[in-house]
Amino acid sequence: MKILLIEDDLLLSQILVEFLSTNHYTIDLANNGQTGLELAMTAEYDLIVLDWHIPQVDGISLCRQLRSLGDNKPILLLTANNSNADIVAGFDAGADDYVIKPCEPEALLARIRSLLRRSGAFPASKLTWGNLCLDQISGKVTYNAQVISLTVTEHNLLELFLQNPNRIFSRRVILDRLWGFDDAPIENAVTTHIKDLRKKLKAAGMTEDILETVYGIGYRLQPAPVPQSISDEKQPLTKDLTAINRVLERLSNSFSNQVAVLAEAKTALLTGNLHQELQQQAKHEAHKLAGSMGSFGYPQGSQLARQLEHLLSSDRTFTDDEITQFCQLVQALQQELTKPPIPVTSQPVPLRQTHLVLVIDDDTLLTERLFIEADAWKMGIKIAADLTTARSQLALETPDAVLLDLSFPDTEEDGLSLLRELTEKSPDLPIVVFTARDSLADRLAVSRLGARQFLHKPATTEQIFQAIARVLTQPKITEAKVLIVDDDPLMLAALAALLTPWGLEVTTLNEPQQFWQVLITTSPDIVVLDVEMPEISGLELCQIVRQDAQWGDLPLLVVTFHTEAEFLQQAFAAGADDFITKPVLGPELVTRVLSRIERVRSLRG
Repeated sequence: MKILLIEDDLLLSQILVEFLSTNHYTIDLANNGQTGLELAMTAEYDLIVLDWHIPQVDGISLCRQLRSLGDNKPILLLTANNSNADIVAGFDAGADDYVIKPCEPEALLARIRSLLRRSGAFPASKLTWGNLCLDQISGKVTYNAQVISLTVTEHNLLELFLQNPNRIFSRRVILDRLWGFDDAPIENAVTTHIKDLRKKLKAAGMTEDILETVYGIGYRLQPAPVPQSISDEKQPLTKDLTAINRVLERLSNSFSNQVAVLAEAKTALLTGNLHQELQQQAKHEAHKLAGSMGSFGYPQGSQLARQLEHLLSSDRTFTDDEITQFCQLVQALQQELTKPPIPVTSQPVPLRQTHLVLVIDDDTLLTERLFIEADAWKMGIKIAADLTTARSQLALETPDAVLLDLSFPDTEEDGLSLLRELTEKSPDLPIVVFTARDSLADRLAVSRLGARQFLHKPATTEQIFQAIARVLTQPKITEAKVLIVDDDPLMLAALAALLTPWGLEVTTLNEPQQFWQVLITTSPDIVVLDVEMPEISGLELCQIVRQDAQWGDLPLLVVTFHTEAEFLQQAFAAGADDFITKPVLGPELVTRVLSRIERVRSLRG
């Protein structure tokens, strides 16, 4: 079978070509719409796999042109757009089916098989899982050659999971895939059908549970049992990953093309002809290189690219010293690419269950690499290349964790705005900020907005997954006590109302003169102190606590209107561990209190 793939993303297209070729398809690749249109009109293909956003002629326009010419070959649309309007536009333009990016290779393969069967180009096949077999021609399901009687719904459920062995299906998605809009039951019906399917398979003699319940997300197919006779052989997934790794090793061409833009900027600088458009393009490529080279075995290259990005960010004219520095950095970056990448040999420590992680980053190379390696860490990855797409995905489904970049060159908005929204709406959602920005102001803003981890680019994929794993496995606070001291009863009530719903035992005190007696009586895990109180200030109480041998390590959080550096120095010198400015934001208070208690408990034991 011959497929025309029209895709301009270097990494994704090479992975798809490698994967589909491994599955015995012949692939022609076009990296823009015009070339794709010419190939589609002059050669015979059984199927076209078409990206929506491609240069010269976009995917929707290409669909329309092919259909207007009477071309009826199946078209499968690849798109990151998942709104109903976009899906309708794709079908109206002539597409036969669509797959949302990022897509799992096995899911894409199943869609391709389905389209080829519908077009008559590809005969139905048998789907197997160990000794279980579903014959798509006869419709029979057998286990050890014995027929299992299933209802239509149970048969379709089993076929859905066998066709998509690596995909997690939520109840809502299962409803959308197996029922029409008019006859779809409630979501609980999916649970009932899956329970019935499991019972029938078990009654037929299956000892293994074919379906895994991914709590809070949905269901997916368990890995098939490996027969003893082939237990030492490599399984298909291993072969697929090996093929993908071969593609990753060839990514030096992509890096070279990006560095070539920087070399062009270097030449323009030397001749005094660096125009704004080229400077912005070079800055964009340096930004992507800084974020991805370290993840692909070139940590020094990431550092060099970061320095180049910093130089290109200046709006003023380059000085002679800066021109010299820029040229040296470009030359060093070119030299770095002549070296082999540093291999990553350490193995991840997998989590016990699958977690869904939303990665919000415009670096395609990096996000595709994370997507490829996610299975080894027992994580499912969804990718949003911009903040608008991220908000759309968050509206549809809440992930278990978020990996968030702060910089998006194509928009004036940065990741801090989305971080603020997330901590206000879902203060318990763990967020890892992964960014090239490393100023104290950025770190302070990220901390105040409640992110759990701050990871500086560049980083290896192992470091990224380890950071995500840490926030996913952080223990919940149980039976923790908080003492709040403030002379304002209204403020005490407000702070207590914010903390109590989190399972914290809150004691309030509006008379600082009784502080020591209440401290000994309640034995809190953390103390929240107002700084401005009559007779005894919060900073004086800090000093008293720090001077005591028994209570000297007690976490102290001060609340204040003051943010000037001199005052903060006094607060930390008095013994404060952290501070919150007034007016107090609920998510910030909760996050800081919980994280401080977690840190102390982890150190103790």
